[in-house]
Amino acid sequence: MASFSFHHPFLLNPTPKKLITSTRLITCSSIHIEQEAVKIRTPTRTLFTKCHAVTDHVSVPPPSVVDHDDKVLVGEEERQVADYDWTEEWYPLYLAKDVPDDAPLGLCVFDKQIVLYKDGNGDLHCYQDRCPHRLAKLSEGQLVDGRLECLYHGWQFDGEGKCVKIPQLPADAKIPKSACVRTYEVRDSQGVVWVWMSQKTPPNLDKVPWFENFARPGFQDTSTVHELPYDHSILLENLMDPAHIPISHDRTDWSAKREDAQPLLFKVTERTDRGFAGWWGKDKEGSASNFLRFEAPCALQNNRELVDDKGEKHYFTGLFLCRPTGQGKSMLIVRFGATKRSPLMKLFPKWYFHQNACKVFEQDMGFLSSQNEILLKEKVPTKELYLNLRSSDTWVAEYRKWMDKVGHGMPYHFGHSTISLPKVPAVVEHAPAGLVAGASASSPAKGGVGTMHAPNLANRYFRHVIHCKGCSSVVKAFNTWKNTLSAMALVLTALAILVTGRQWKAFCLVSATLCLAGVHACSTAVAMNTTNFIRTHRRL
Repeated sequence: MASFSFHHPFLLNPTPKKLITSTRLITCSSIHIEQEAVKIRTPTRTLFTKCHAVTDHVSVPPPSVVDHDDKVLVGEEERQVADYDWTEEWYPLYLAKDVPDDAPLGLCVFDKQIVLYKDGNGDLHCYQDRCPHRLAKLSEGQLVDGRLECLYHGWQFDGEGKCVKIPQLPADAKIPKSACVRTYEVRDSQGVVWVWMSQKTPPNLDKVPWFENFARPGFQDTSTVHELPYDHSILLENLMDPAHIPISHDRTDWSAKREDAQPLLFKVTERTDRGFAGWWGKDKEGSASNFLRFEAPCALQNNRELVDDKGEKHYFTGLFLCRPTGQGKSMLIVRFGATKRSPLMKLFPKWYFHQNACKVFEQDMGFLSSQNEILLKEKVPTKELYLNLRSSDTWVAEYRKWMDKVGHGMPYHFGHSTISLPKVPAVVEHAPAGLVAGASASSPAKGGVGTMHAPNLANRYFRHVIHCKGCSSVVKAFNTWKNTLSAMALVLTALAILVTGRQWKAFCLVSATLCLAGVHACSTAVAMNTTNFIRTHRRL
């Protein structure tokens, strides 16, 4: 993507002719501090014996250890608490271009199940994913004349959530007023569908996220959606961690090399109740030229501005919208864009960059899933488990401390010094069973058929392809070509046996060989889109 790699937020590191260091000034917002705890003070850090939703487990290291460690590790600060209600936020649901036109889409925000669909006019609507009749999932239903129909008993609902048809009612009976579904407000902003989760407070349109770079003339982006098998907070923490890239993604492309692992520079310029922002860069470069901003509830930007030889300013952005989808699950919308793109980008199809992004997330998946497991098992805040370095983990510590500030207003959270575990254990849903159910799950909105396409967050097809109209169409097209070329190769081979002339035999055999080469190429392309990356440890 232009001068930076598509596959990760912190590979926004082109070699500039001239760096812009005088970007707009950022002022810190005043924050009201509410002290809710009894503090234990040491010469270099402040610890809490008990805070709002804080674990009772506190370990105080000897002063000698503290004095030494604080030169390297991220230090403690007084805990701050802010008013926060997780429902009074806009959450990213889906890329607007990938919302199915012919089927409802079942989604989650934390543990709230919702269904998104387009009516006959192409307008978006969102309900609670539950039929008021017998609680069946409406996302398992179908669209009939622009209305959403529950496939259990055929009840149909209009865009306002009112039931407009019950097949089992007598002709002279009226539909009960209570036969309606709970609705949620949705908005399409800059190509992303957002949902307002509060049922008590009217939607705050001023809070609809808007990203300056995406509105600039000539700005182009490559965007993908991924489901991932770990908590959204772990996903965000990973995305704001540039230090892991040279190691975890070594040689994934030209921009990630393990020998480039080094200390990093960080400068926090803003802390508010809604997040934080600041600059970062490589220690060897001696400057912090990348600007990072995290904003509630789940938006992370990594921006860079450059000036070329002609004095023209160019903008680069890695945008990450991380939606919590339940315990140990998250959905990520990735958007890499720039006002200047390399001509080489046109040589590669979009699906190539999509599968490369899948590879990057699969490289991280093993240890991020294990991290999630340990947090749930240990049941203590991250400061009791992490050793955050000043030279690599500044953003991670900032994020967990922000969770301390607002975590009391979330269903559950893992903070730096506080923790609130889920009150209700996660419900494990099983895949559809039987031939008919399997076939009904084959649409992009629902899942896939067969072992490779089973609804499983460890499976690339389920994590990405079914959510991406482009990649889904590409996989179907390659499979069609593979089947066609296989049939042609079989016919040509038979003709080579039957014909008598040498020239015809040679022609048929060469043609069959070319068809088989095409079959292999199509199979390779399908595998690239649907097969997980498997890490092989190599000798360095």
